[in-house]
Amino acid sequence: MTSEGAAGPAQQPLVFVHAHPDDETLTTGLTMAHYARAGHPVHLLTCTLGDEGEVIPAELAHLDSAHDDALGPHRREELRRAMAVLGVQHEVLGERPDAGVLARYRDSGMAGTASAAHPAAFVNADVAEAAELVGEVIRRLRPVAVVTYDRYGGYGHPDHIQAHRVTCAALAALSQDRPPLYAVLTPRSWARADRAWLAAHPVDPRWDLPHPDGEYPPSVVDDGFVTHELLAPELVPVQAQALREHRTQVTVAQDGLTYALSNDIAARLPGREGFALVDPSSGELAAGRRGGPRHTGIIDGVQR
Repeated sequence: MTSEGAAGPAQQPLVFVHAHPDDETLTTGLTMAHYARAGHPVHLLTCTLGDEGEVIPAELAHLDSAHDDALGPHRREELRRAMAVLGVQHEVLGERPDAGVLARYRDSGMAGTASAAHPAAFVNADVAEAAELVGEVIRRLRPVAVVTYDRYGGYGHPDHIQAHRVTCAALAALSQDRPPLYAVLTPRSWARADRAWLAAHPVDPRWDLPHPDGEYPPSVVDDGFVTHELLAPELVPVQAQALREHRTQVTVAQDGLTYALSNDIAARLPGREGFALVDPSSGELAAGRRGGPRHTGIIDGVQR
C-alpha cells in the first residue's frame, strides 16, 4: 500500500476514514482544512473509489457503471485535486499502484441495488480482513484521533455503515496506543437552522428546497449528543473550492454557500461540523445525552 506524504511519528496526524471520494469534503472538509491550515497533519483514508455514483455532468455520463464503468479512476483524480485544495494527505484502502490496483474494494451502491451483490463490493468485505487493512494504516500513522461515521453511516449508505464497522473493529483490536474515535454528527438545532436559512435565501432555480418538516438522516441528533464542534465559517470558501473538484457528484453554487447532489435538493455549507466520541468495542456513542458547552475541535479535548 502506498500513501501520499504520510506523517512521521513526531507529528501524529488526525485521520479521517470515509467511504467514497467527496464524502470527506461534504461532511468533514471544514475540519480537515482547519487543522491542515493550523499546521497539524491530516490524513484521509478512502475505502472505495465510488464506482457506482451517479454522474451529474451530461458530458461525463459515459463514465458510470452502466456504460464505460470508468467512474472510479476518474473520481480518484477528483479526490486528488480536492485534497490538494484542503492540504490533506490521502490514500485508498488496499491500493497497490505498482500493481495497477487502485482500490481493494468496490463501491456497493445504495442498499437494495444489484451492485451490492458484486463480490468486490465493500459491503461484502470480510470485516476482519478489511479491519486489518485499516489497522495497518492506523499502526503506521499512529494518529492522535480518528474520525468516521456513526453506526448508521450518516444517512444509511451500506458503505458508510461498513466504514464505521471496519474502523471500529480496527481500533478495538489495538492493545495499546488506541486513538480516540469520533463520529460525525449534526445537532438538530443546526439542521433546523440550515433549512430555515435555505428558505430565506435565494438558491439555484434548478434546485428544490428540503421540506421544512421533512425527516432528517440518522446523523442528525438531539443537541446534547454532540460533544465536540468545529466552527470555521471563514473556511467555507476553501470547502466550496474542494467540493468543486468533485464535479461528477456535486454542483456548487456560484456564491459558494450552497450545493446540490444528483438529487437537485439544495443544501447549505454552514461553516460548522459536529462530532462525538465512539466506543470502538460497541460502535455506540461513548457518552449519552449531555448538557453544557461543547469541546472546541477534536484535538484540544483529546486525552492521551
